Amino acid sequence: MNPIHLHLVTTHAPLWGMLFGAALLVWALARRSDELKRTGLGLVLLAALLVAPAFSSGEPAEKALGSAANLSRTVIDRHAEVAQLALGVSVLAGTAALGGLFAFRGRTLPRWYVLGVAGLALMGGGLLGWTANLGGQIRHTEMSPSPP
Repeated sequence: MNPIHLHLVTTHAPLWGMLFGAALLVWALARRSDELKRTGLGLVLLAALLVAPAFSSGEPAEKALGSAANLSRTVIDRHAEVAQLALGVSVLAGTAALGGLFAFRGRTLPRWYVLGVAGLALMGGGLLGWTANLGGQIRHTEMSPSPP
């Protein structure tokens, strides 16, 4: 497996984990289920942990691309910038999820806390999706906006 393949393989789980984690947290609030809340927090935490290999495999993938034809340096740089922001928000969501699992151990998770983590996870998932879209534009020119 080369660095490009490794990067592509590791990027999907954090994106979908954050989005499904946020959805599960909202569903847990609607169902008033502390068990589902804890499961949702665990999923957000797992997704945050999976962001690290996706992020750290980006630079080796970029180096492996080298100076291949038809690559936009602007798109690559934008992808890396948004990836840093996505990493930060995802780690914040994961840290909040872990904090909630410990701070409210044996107690009911407050609605405000679960909504806060769900919001962070949704922002993280959105940023991860934006990062993925920019990454797709690196090699998939059909995804790039058409010139005016």
